[in-house]
Amino acid sequence: MSLLDVVEQLFAQYGYFVLLVGLPLDFIALPIPPGNSTLTYTGYLSYKGVLHLAPAFLLALTGSLLGLTITYFIGYRLGMPLVERYGRLLFLKPSHVRKTRQYYDKYGDKLLLICFFIPGVRQFIGYFIGIIRIPYRTVVIYAYTGICLWVIAFFAIGYIFGEQWEFVFSLVEKYLKFAFIGLGAILLVFLVVRWLIRNRRHYR
Repeated sequence: MSLLDVVEQLFAQYGYFVLLVGLPLDFIALPIPPGNSTLTYTGYLSYKGVLHLAPAFLLALTGSLLGLTITYFIGYRLGMPLVERYGRLLFLKPSHVRKTRQYYDKYGDKLLLICFFIPGVRQFIGYFIGIIRIPYRTVVIYAYTGICLWVIAFFAIGYIFGEQWEFVFSLVEKYLKFAFIGLGAILLVFLVVRWLIRNRRHYR
C-alpha cells in the first residue's frame, strides 16, 4: 500500500479529524504519513470539492500549530531535567545545551521561518526550542509564522495544481532537498573558514 493510499483511507474514514490529530502526531515524530504529503493531499481534496476549502485549511493550520506547541512544552518542561539526569549517557551535558542556546541567540530566530521545510527537522524543532528555553513569545512570532508559511505552501500545491499535484509535489520535495543540502554545505565551508582564520590569528 502506497503512502497516498494510506492518507486517502485516513481521510475516507475520519475526514477533517485527520488534520486535527494527524498533523500534531507528525510533529511528535510518530511513524505516520508525513505532514508535507498530508497537507498537499488536503489541498487537492479541497480542489476536488471533497473537502471545503476554509475548514480544511484552518484545521490543517490548527493541527500543525497544536503539534508544535505540544512538542515545545514537552521540551520546555521535561528537556533540561532529563539532560541533567540522563544526559551523560548520551554524552550530552547541560553546558552543551547552554552553548547551543548561545548559538541560537545569534542565528536562530529567523531560521524558524524556514526550518519546517527542511526534511527531518520539523519533527524535532519543537522539542529543541523547548529544551533550550526559547521564550514562548519568540515561538509565537517566528515559529508560528514559519508554520503558516509551510501550511500555505504545501496546501497550495494540491489546491492550485489539482490533478498534477503529485508531479509538482515530487519536484518540490526533490529540489527542497537539494537546496538545503547546498545551504548546509555552504554553511559548513563558512564555519570551517572562520575557524581557520581564528586559529591563524591565535597562533600569530
